[in-house]
Amino acid sequence: MPKTCEPEPNTAMEPIIRIRNLTRRFRNTLAVDHLNLEIAQGSVFAFLGPNGAGKTTTIQMLMGIQHASSGDSTVFGCPSHKLGRLEFQRIGYVSENQRMPEWMTVEGLMSYCRPLYPSWDQAFCETLLRNFHLPRDRKLKHLSRGMKMKAALVSSLAYRPELLVLDEPFSGLDPLVRAEFIEGMLELTEQEKWTIFLSSHDIDEVERLADTVGIVNDGRLVLAEGVEELQARFRAVEVVTDREVRVPDAAPESWLRAKAGLHSLRFVHSRYDGDAIEKEIRERVPGVTSFEATGMSLKEIYLTLARGFANGPAQSAAVA
Repeated sequence: MPKTCEPEPNTAMEPIIRIRNLTRRFRNTLAVDHLNLEIAQGSVFAFLGPNGAGKTTTIQMLMGIQHASSGDSTVFGCPSHKLGRLEFQRIGYVSENQRMPEWMTVEGLMSYCRPLYPSWDQAFCETLLRNFHLPRDRKLKHLSRGMKMKAALVSSLAYRPELLVLDEPFSGLDPLVRAEFIEGMLELTEQEKWTIFLSSHDIDEVERLADTVGIVNDGRLVLAEGVEELQARFRAVEVVTDREVRVPDAAPESWLRAKAGLHSLRFVHSRYDGDAIEKEIRERVPGVTSFEATGMSLKEIYLTLARGFANGPAQSAAVA
């Protein structure tokens, strides 16, 4: 039987993506472990994690490319395994691993895709081709990796999808092409208000685009929250003392990556509260003369967490 699903109109209150206890096992390997996640309409969601964390597997299950071992996911209210023509006309999907018709020219690719999508906007397509400086008459096999990714993006944007799924779109791009790609995406997201699900290792670029972030490790979701909220609760703390100091035995779980110098203690606080931090520090560290709590970039927060993943589930609990 062909895959079918009754299309559902989305409201501002209904998540475009809903994932419940999604699990994928490959023999003895648990690639995705009971993942729960919701993506709101109009958000730019960044899906982060180290290699092998389960990001691509999750995306492929979400797009119906792989089947879940258990649990489920929906897009526009439609179960992922039932996504069909009507749903994919509303979804743009660009992956670093996707196969392209190398024998086609850029113009040929656009002409091939145009009749597949009733919402195709040719004027918009022309604008994208110009903005991305794509050579219309050149075959895809003769394009650089960056230009191929741009062509894939244009073919996925020209029909103005409601949801854009990007799996490592910046991988292997040189800095100039990556900057152009990001500038184009920033402009488009401001104009079109699409929902974007983005998986990438380029944290600096992600920080420019995303308003919400999810971090996975070993197939488990470590956290999922707004970028502003995440940065509000993480601080790099430095404590200065008038005596030799060591990391307290009873340091809270929220004190991550704590390291002691001769008269200083440094750590990342994952549940920062400006009103309570001084009391918390003075109760645990003797001889405090001063302390400073500094805001952190998304990249700094991610690297702090990634370095602690080796510590296992306790690390994940500490940052939730």
